[in-house]
Amino acid sequence: MNCFDYFFENTRTLEKDLIPGSRESTSYQSVYERSGRLACFLQEKVGNGKNILLVSQNNLLFIIAYLAILKSGNTCIPLNPETEQDNLNFILKKTQSSFGFFSDFALSKLKVSIDVVSESALPELIAKQPAFKNFDADFDGDKVAEIIFTSGSTAAPKGVMLTHTNIIANTGSIIQYLQLKENDRMLVVLPFFYCYGLSLLHTHLRVGGQVVLNNNFIFLGSTIKNLASYECTGFAGVPSHFQILLRKTDLFRNSEFPALRYVTQAGGKLPDSFIDEFVQAFPEVNFFVMYGQTEATARLSYLPPEMLKKKAGSLGKGIPGVELKVVNADGQPVVPGETGEIIAKGKNVMAGYFEDPEETAKALRNGWLYTGDLAIVDEEGYIYLTAREKEIIKVGGKRISPKEIEEVIAMLPGVIDCSVKAVEDELLSEGIKATVIIAESHPDITEQSIKIFCSTRLSKYKIPSVIEIKKNISLSATGKKVV
Repeated sequence: MNCFDYFFENTRTLEKDLIPGSRESTSYQSVYERSGRLACFLQEKVGNGKNILLVSQNNLLFIIAYLAILKSGNTCIPLNPETEQDNLNFILKKTQSSFGFFSDFALSKLKVSIDVVSESALPELIAKQPAFKNFDADFDGDKVAEIIFTSGSTAAPKGVMLTHTNIIANTGSIIQYLQLKENDRMLVVLPFFYCYGLSLLHTHLRVGGQVVLNNNFIFLGSTIKNLASYECTGFAGVPSHFQILLRKTDLFRNSEFPALRYVTQAGGKLPDSFIDEFVQAFPEVNFFVMYGQTEATARLSYLPPEMLKKKAGSLGKGIPGVELKVVNADGQPVVPGETGEIIAKGKNVMAGYFEDPEETAKALRNGWLYTGDLAIVDEEGYIYLTAREKEIIKVGGKRISPKEIEEVIAMLPGVIDCSVKAVEDELLSEGIKATVIIAESHPDITEQSIKIFCSTRLSKYKIPSVIEIKKNISLSATGKKVV
């Protein structure tokens, strides 16, 4: 089944807006018709089975072009509109893309050598197309729907190939455990070129919900205003979103959001102290801790809100339809307390990395996705992330997880974020450095006060030898912190 048809199976005739507050019609009926017309244009223009770029911030262009590419049987390659020219050139060469959709903002920054449809030209192009009549009833769900390129900070980006079946499976699982309904309205601050952001669009399209688009999270006032004025029932964020909302100012904690039913957090581990702080401020709001990877379409596990206290620090268990295990070097399940690698099996697991059989073979083995994440399990099967092997710091022969130290420092009132990494040490080979982001309202936090606080909760060898204090947190395009 084409995931376009899955999304609109029960919603294509709805007259309600998908994007509330938009200056133009975004009714389900209209989005279905316009994206369907554009899909027919693409089949005539480029055929099917081709790679098509989509370079845009979250807007109506992205949604309509994205859906059209999927429906046309082509493969969507979503990219950050602020991507560097070298990265764009690399992906164009790698994927052999000859056509794309670009926002006007992206076109103002990038030199593009392929045939494109711009944001401003799209409405007229669609208006010229004949009425949409559905097609491809017997579509092959194993066809690649999109290739999402992971960030390549230490190596060339890898293109994760996700099929229509992958997207449908993960969408259905998320809807099930979050119990999403037609009246749900999500505030979207996560970009759609990021799998977590795309999952918000997928799930709300399927149930007939709404998405409020906010591309300016950095302006906290607008984010908080959107949550309240649009009566959003859901909010999704990575750790830095919650850290900034809770400790950058008092405005968020002192606001009321009577319509807010739940929030979800993924994209890294949020220190327990922030989760406790959120729950205390908003006891009626369900807080879902989640874990996932682009290679799993988006989501692999979740921790039910009612288990937050009992299983603090856990990423939970596998979502519906996903089997998770933690295994040792021999591939055998670990015993409680033993560290191993998280592996996953389910219909949401990627088809592989684009034109990279070697990396695909490393990640996909005997039907399982090897995530590269280390974890332990408890007696009841709940999983606790520890660290990736490359993140472990070895001080004087002792192995230390940075996350343990970050959790402690984050307990200090006024600390917005903390990042711990290894630095060279003449005596111990590796030392510990902590970069601490503090709120302007807490200038009393110093290197010495942090070390004293750590000494009450950590062994001496785990106390950072170097502490750098900053007042601003640097974020990536997906909202994750840049270390």
